[in-house]
Amino acid sequence: FVPKGKIVVLGLVTTKRPELEAKDDIKRRIEEASRFVDVDQLCLSPQCGFSSTVEGNALTSEEQAAKLRLVVEVADEVWV
Repeated sequence: FVPKGKIVVLGLVTTKRPELEAKDDIKRRIEEASRFVDVDQLCLSPQCGFSSTVEGNALTSEEQAAKLRLVVEVADEVWV
């Protein structure tokens, strides 16, 4: 149960590896979550920050930007 007005954030894009997740895989996981929570109460984000440790993660700035673009593109396709 998620109260009205509350949002569930799905951290479905990893910040640990540079490979991009497949859009269809992310959309399928959002669809699975929508079986339990209305899709309008869901949102998408990276799973964590890009520097969650002192050493950071082995992703270049370009790879980080690509991950963020992926989040925006999938969100636009699902919610817009």
